[in-house]
Amino acid sequence: MNRKSLLLAVILTLASMASAQSAPPPPPPPAGAPAPHDQMGAEHHKMMEMHQHHMEAMKADVAKMKASLEQLQANLAKISEPTEKARWQANVDLWSVMVGHMEQMSKHMDAMGPGMGMMPHDKMHHHGMGDQPAPPPTAPKPE
Repeated sequence: MNRKSLLLAVILTLASMASAQSAPPPPPPPAGAPAPHDQMGAEHHKMMEMHQHHMEAMKADVAKMKASLEQLQANLAKISEPTEKARWQANVDLWSVMVGHMEQMSKHMDAMGPGMGMMPHDKMHHHGMGDQPAPPPTAPKPE
């Protein structure tokens, strides 16, 4: 995989992640709207659907990232020049940590369920996810 293809894959992945996280604002209630209790039930249902959609999008993005990481690792094994190999190993290490973090976030958000987005960012950001060190890279570093 050449650098342009890698860069394109990374940009597309990040763009899809950003679009999956942005949701349109809810429309204002129409005249003669249902009672507040009924409206809360409908909003909860809508929140659950939106959460499910976001979780599916995140899982799809993680799967794409894993596939790209596997390609990077396969290409790394073919590089013989030490400086170039070290450069690509750093990329593999970085993306290994990122993919692992995205998997942790996905599992954590899936377990928390809908409503997680209602919490302030500082209260929800890692909420116990960073307690464990990142797994070591799978490919050995060149010496």
